[in-house]
Amino acid sequence: MFTRRLAIPLALALCALHAPGFAQNFPARPVTLVVPFPPGGGTDTGARVIAEQLSRRWNQPVIVENKGGAAGQIGADFVAKSKADGYTLLLGNIGTQAINPLLYPKLPYDADKAFAPVSLVAELPLAMMVHPSVPAKTAAEFVALAKTKPGQMSYSSSGAGGAPHLAAEMFKDQTGTFILHVPYRGGGPAIADLLAGHVQLSFMTVLEASGHIKAGKLRALAVTGDKRVPAFAEVPTLAESAAPGFNAISWIGLLAPSGTPPDVVERIAADLRAVLADESVKARFTGLGGVPRTTSPQEFGKLIADDRSRYAQVIRSRKITIE
Repeated sequence: MFTRRLAIPLALALCALHAPGFAQNFPARPVTLVVPFPPGGGTDTGARVIAEQLSRRWNQPVIVENKGGAAGQIGADFVAKSKADGYTLLLGNIGTQAINPLLYPKLPYDADKAFAPVSLVAELPLAMMVHPSVPAKTAAEFVALAKTKPGQMSYSSSGAGGAPHLAAEMFKDQTGTFILHVPYRGGGPAIADLLAGHVQLSFMTVLEASGHIKAGKLRALAVTGDKRVPAFAEVPTLAESAAPGFNAISWIGLLAPSGTPPDVVERIAADLRAVLADESVKARFTGLGGVPRTTSPQEFGKLIADDRSRYAQVIRSRKITIE
C-alpha cells in the first residue's frame, strides 16, 4: 500500500514533465486585447496595428476592446481580474503602469502584483502641437506668447496624471509659463477640442497626432524626445528649441494577468517580436511617429519600475495630485 501511495504521485509528476506546455496550442480561440482608453488615441492606434498582425500569425481573431475611464483604471482592472490564461491581454502605457500607482493610492488592483509584463511594443515621442489660430510658429515663440498671457491660454491632455499631462507640466516648469490644464478622458477627445480651437495647446503622441499634423489641421512646434522623429524630421526637439535638456516620451506595452503561465507569456512575447520585426509593420509605426521596440518580459518589468521612479520625482516637484 505504501508503495502504491508513492507510485501514484510519481506517475502524475512524470506525466506533467512529458505533457505539452500550455503555450504549444496557444491560442486555440479568440484573444481579447483591452485598450483602457476610448478609441482614437495613441494606445488604441497601436493596439489595432498589432492586433491585425497577431491575428494573422495566430490564425485566430484578436479583438480590440476599448474599456476607457478613470485614467485607464477600468480597463486595467478588468484585465487584472481576468482569467490568467493569455486570452485577455492589456495594452497598457506609461500612464497606466508607471504613473497611476503614484497618483492613485487606492487603485482597485495591486499595480505591483496584478500583471505579468510581456513586452514593450513601441516608444511614443510626444508632439507639442497648437491650433493654427495660435500665431507662434516655434516653441520659443510660443513660450514668449504664453508669458504675455499668463493663465489666459490652456492645454488639453488625455487625462490628469498621464504622460502628456506630466510632459506639459515639465514644460511649464522649465519655461516659467502658466498655462491652464484641461483634462479629458482619452487622447481622442483631447485632440477633438484642440482641433475645434477650444484649447490652444496639447502634448500628444506623434502616433495619434500625425494625421492632423500632415493635414495642416494642427501645427507641430516640437517633439519631446531626445532626438527628432523620422516621420517629422523637420520638427525640432524641445531641447533644441526652447527647453534645454527636455526629454519626455510615452510608450505602449503588452501585459497579461499575473499568474499567466510563463511559457504562454514567452510565446506571446516571441510572436510579438516576430510581428514587429516585419518591415511593413515597422513602416506603419514609424510613418505615424512611433518607434517600434520589443523587450523580454523581464526587461519590460524593469522599464516600468524605472519610469515609476523617474516620474515620482516630477510629481513631487510639481506637487501634482488627483482630486
